[in-house]
Amino acid sequence: MSSPRGEQVRQRLLAAATELIGERGWSAVSTRALAERAELTPGLVHYHFSSLNALLEEAALATVRAMVDRAAVLMEQTTPRQGVEAMLLELEGYPGDDPTSRLFLEAYLAAGRDAGLREGLARLLADFRERTARWLERSGVPEPEATARVLAATVDGLMLHRPLDPEATRRSLAPVLDRLITEQDRGEERR
Repeated sequence: MSSPRGEQVRQRLLAAATELIGERGWSAVSTRALAERAELTPGLVHYHFSSLNALLEEAALATVRAMVDRAAVLMEQTTPRQGVEAMLLELEGYPGDDPTSRLFLEAYLAAGRDAGLREGLARLLADFRERTARWLERSGVPEPEATARVLAATVDGLMLHRPLDPEATRRSLAPVLDRLITEQDRGEERR
């Protein structure tokens, strides 16, 4: 078990890593830069983490986990229509040129080369999809698992497209996603 001082040092390193990934990019973060940002000696990086990459992974996964949890909680407390609106409103807080959006992008890029990070992100996505599917099922949305998969892909897509497509806004996307959620009404009528 880590001492309170040791945990404080770990948290400073994780915060520094989170900032630096968003500012410089995954591959531009060095042990020295992390130590300087955290105002610690470089040796403490490797004392508290098995490697620089392990530190970067933990920082990135914690940030993505917080985003996923926030989105899931927002949705679970509402109807599907309100939940989609809340999710889109939350995503507007990440315009693409902010540090969190850049960290998200960098983590997804790094996951293509790093199996551990890829597995961690996959677990977070699976958890989000499961929570979303249960919420949709409770709300009577047909095919809740498939719909949850589309909503998760939408969140990812918006995070990836935001810096490239400023027109991908809540106002332009909400009607389309609303149709996805409420399609069961029209489907029931056709039968």
